[in-house]
Amino acid sequence: MASEPPCAPGSPEAPDKGKKTVSQQCEVQPLLVPSGDIAHPPQKLPRAALVRGYGRFHLSIVEARQGQLLSGLDPLEVGRRSLPLEKHPMPEEKFWGDQESLSKIPFKIMKGHSHIVSSCNFCVDDTKLLSGSYDCTVKLWDAVDGSVIRDFEHRPNAPVLECSVTADSKRIIAASYDKAVRAWDLETGKLLWKINHETFIASCKLSPDGKYVVSALDVDRGICITDAENATTVSHIKMMNRFPCASDHHSRSLTACCFDPDSQKVASVSLDKSIKIWDITSQATLLTITKAHSSAISNCCFTFSGHFLCTSSWDKTLKIWNVHTGEFRNCGACVTLMQGHEGSVSSCHFARDTSFLVSGGLDRTVAIWDVGEGYRKLSLKGHSDWVTDVAISNDKKRVLSSSKDRTMRLWNIEEIDQIPLVIKYKKALGSKVKQCEVCDRPFSIYESDIFSETVTKCVFCRMDAKDLSAEASSSSGGED
Repeated sequence: MASEPPCAPGSPEAPDKGKKTVSQQCEVQPLLVPSGDIAHPPQKLPRAALVRGYGRFHLSIVEARQGQLLSGLDPLEVGRRSLPLEKHPMPEEKFWGDQESLSKIPFKIMKGHSHIVSSCNFCVDDTKLLSGSYDCTVKLWDAVDGSVIRDFEHRPNAPVLECSVTADSKRIIAASYDKAVRAWDLETGKLLWKINHETFIASCKLSPDGKYVVSALDVDRGICITDAENATTVSHIKMMNRFPCASDHHSRSLTACCFDPDSQKVASVSLDKSIKIWDITSQATLLTITKAHSSAISNCCFTFSGHFLCTSSWDKTLKIWNVHTGEFRNCGACVTLMQGHEGSVSSCHFARDTSFLVSGGLDRTVAIWDVGEGYRKLSLKGHSDWVTDVAISNDKKRVLSSSKDRTMRLWNIEEIDQIPLVIKYKKALGSKVKQCEVCDRPFSIYESDIFSETVTKCVFCRMDAKDLSAEASSSSGGED
């Protein structure tokens, strides 16, 4: 029909048989047909009818479009079928690990061990992480994306108790329950040497200069110093069976040991609640603190100056000792950190500038302490089981913790000073904050202390003043 020309009514053509007439055919066509050859103009519809028809047609199109857009948003819409809405992909922010949106301290989780993660360390300018686990592996991690870079081969045959790394990040060691200490090259992953002891190893550390390895022995109740280059024994200080009560040795098993910053002395702690500091060269006990805690001592660490030693204990406290002047002989620990953990404290670690201290506990938390003021600055929660070890990056912006829950957590504490929980905790302790007149460091004084008004220096400046006065008095005595 579309190809046939239009026709006008009253055409002279005669009808054929069996076909419709031209007039009948034209009756089917629309009335408004434009044609330049038509003699008589076509019939026109009323203007009102045209407006009314156009309005209904336009309204139906608008309703259809709205229905397509809104039917998908109508919770009661069950019958109307509509085209799916066009979805624009939103750029997703990528995280590795599990990040809690309500956490005030950002953290990342490293998962890769199948058993307890017993030890953790920063290395290679804080760009890599080192871990040891009860799954008999030692792993090297990328601190940026959380991936495992290397699983060190010739792995131990028993759970790894502790691992350590040299200051230049060239060599690592690990002690395991198979009574062996192993050393690897960190860059190549090659096993350098392995030494076997006759008894279990409670702890092992590399010296800051990378020359020695100290191992705390369980049954011997002593320490063994090994040359880190050729694995030969430098000295072996142990408890003799014929002197069961010798005061120079621990009376119970050792729990931890560590070198001082000069790599000339070693501190050891024990289940007998005592602290001992040994001289490597003379193999003599330089210092002994008996009954340092009311329960077993779990760990220890030196400040980077070597003047102070921190110990953590099962009695839920940490103590800082002035081992440089021996002040503890008269007044005990210079700082006792309490009310920070609800369970035994398992580990401790000083920041490089001694501005704060980090500890891990069996209450599944990591505590950050202000050393100058002597209070807990913040408690990091997130582990689902005991915290076994902690470490601090050299730039003091990150804290690493390992746990019995088979994971490690990397905490970003760069903006810790902006968290208002610190002020709340100060008020809860009933203390007031002062500023040291020497170093401008803030420190807290209990309001109940009768000397609170006269104290104008922090604990470290007061100790330095005592050292200077002692040296002055000794020099003046020598001159007289």
